[in-house]
Amino acid sequence: MCLLFSFLHPQHEQRVREIVLEEMPGVEVSLSSDIVPQIREYYRLSTTVINAYLQPILARYIANLETRLSGAGVATRQKYIMQSNGGMSTFAATAKKAVATVLSGPAGGITASVQACRTTGEQNLITFDMGGTSCDVALIKDGEPSVSHRGKIDGRDIALPMIDINTVSAGGGTLARADKFGALEVGPDSAGAVPGPACYGRGGTQPTITDCNLALGYLGEDNFLGGKMRLDKAAAKAAVDSVAKPLGMEMLDAAEGIVRIINVKMQEAVKAISTMRGHDLRDFMLLAFGGAGPLHAGRIAQDLGMAGVIVPLFPGVYSAMGLVMSDVKHDYVRSRLSKLASIDEASVDAQFADLVTHAREELRAEGFAEGAIEIERSLDLRYAGQGYELTMLLPATLGEGALRQLRADFDEAHRQQFGHTAPNEPVEIVSYRLRGIGRVPPVKLSSYTPQGLRTEDAIREHRDMRFDGKTLSCPVYQREKLDVGATFSGPAVVDQLDCTTVVFPGQHVRVDAYKNMIITMGAA
Repeated sequence: MCLLFSFLHPQHEQRVREIVLEEMPGVEVSLSSDIVPQIREYYRLSTTVINAYLQPILARYIANLETRLSGAGVATRQKYIMQSNGGMSTFAATAKKAVATVLSGPAGGITASVQACRTTGEQNLITFDMGGTSCDVALIKDGEPSVSHRGKIDGRDIALPMIDINTVSAGGGTLARADKFGALEVGPDSAGAVPGPACYGRGGTQPTITDCNLALGYLGEDNFLGGKMRLDKAAAKAAVDSVAKPLGMEMLDAAEGIVRIINVKMQEAVKAISTMRGHDLRDFMLLAFGGAGPLHAGRIAQDLGMAGVIVPLFPGVYSAMGLVMSDVKHDYVRSRLSKLASIDEASVDAQFADLVTHAREELRAEGFAEGAIEIERSLDLRYAGQGYELTMLLPATLGEGALRQLRADFDEAHRQQFGHTAPNEPVEIVSYRLRGIGRVPPVKLSSYTPQGLRTEDAIREHRDMRFDGKTLSCPVYQREKLDVGATFSGPAVVDQLDCTTVVFPGQHVRVDAYKNMIITMGAA
């Protein structure tokens, strides 16, 4: 249900729901005034339609999960599901607002990445999560992830707070081919889990990014998944060669070309959330995770001129780690148009008052003590007549002059994002946003002390690898044997159970106290 002015008068939609349930008992009904009670009916409608599509499916899934957990003896009342905003929500709330989970998987990795800001001291990160079918990138500035209040999923608009994640079809299973014009084409389709890359030996014949990385020597045949799965290098080479021959290329040249094309696609995804929004990539480290992220991160950071790369200790399960680090977060919004200059601090506080009360009541009902509850308030602002807004965070208390400072901050934010400002134009408040946060006990990551291990003893073998047309014999390090404080330079590869890291020529690696690998450009 989406009525034109339900963001102001929700009782009309509520009455329509009553009528529908009288006529069709038991049917799932999504009201726009429940899902996203804000101005602009198209985005409200689109978000509500997606919720109505997902809600029955997710509600059944959650009910089945609840039953299975109870059957397994899990009796805790604090059972939560990840949301796209980087926080968790209860089973019951998620079942009603399914649309809030559409990017919940990648959001877990961003939550873990915020923790990396604390352990590494690096406050500006681009997260780089590359798996089997896609690559997700996001920006963290001054220790806080970028959040969007409007996005698209498969071309469909969603107007809910979500971590600003840019996704491209680029993963280990992405397929390459020679098109009908004789040009090399990479993606967007994927080999998927079945048949998977040719080197998995499950019937795949088209070359994938994983096949190329194996052919180039970055992956080994015998140590994939810690040696639990053997890769077929001959099959990978044959698959790449099936594309190379029609193009008149050598097999290794084609493999390098395929990897170069997919890297450029991922670089464009990084630039879309950074340089195209006024950020200087020289100020950012690339935090690489996912099963394939550390394979490609070194070259991408180098080509983009970034400060370096961080590879956490367990990159393959990094998003899952983020789930247990997430707080509970509930978002609320209310659209009320007014000129910023014609309203005072007390009036703004009054608009938030009942939202604050509702947020605190909901979190207390979920078991959070008053001391574990935090409230964040923000305003959607725009120059009068604009069709888009910027969300500006408010201080905890609005003292005298706070709104004048907010106006100045808005002008500066507009200049940074869009390259211009209009300080003489009136500014409008469009929506009031509030986030209620229930803080969970923090996860403390272990730090380590040096054990006196020699770095050279971590070398398992030497392997031929291809870098920019040259084949070099390079060391392969076993990550578990790298001690705190260990240093070495590329070209090299670091193997571990859940991923492989490529260190490119001219790059230097240092292992910090949390066993993150810090890769910087240039010699030691």
